[in-house]
Amino acid sequence: MPVIYHITTKPEWDTALKAGSYTAPSLQAEGFIHCCTKEQIAGVIDRYFKGKTSLVYLTIDTEKLQSKLVNEWSPAGQDTFPHIYGPINTDAVIKVEF
Repeated sequence: MPVIYHITTKPEWDTALKAGSYTAPSLQAEGFIHCCTKEQIAGVIDRYFKGKTSLVYLTIDTEKLQSKLVNEWSPAGQDTFPHIYGPINTDAVIKVEF
């Protein structure tokens, strides 16, 4: 089972659980939700979440995703990152770490 990861806040995840799906501000702004591989987590936290609190790490089973998943080059991270083009259905999230 291939997995990817998304970092968000506990309040945003709590909202998603009530709604049945998770959306990030980037979905409206850029058309997709940013994700990463396990090896990319530390760099993502360092670039985008340094000093932020109440973070949760979502482990996503890509085979359960209902939205389209595309691996794309990111100049900001100088690497290929997984992007989800639509909401993340909460049943695709197989683990939540605080």
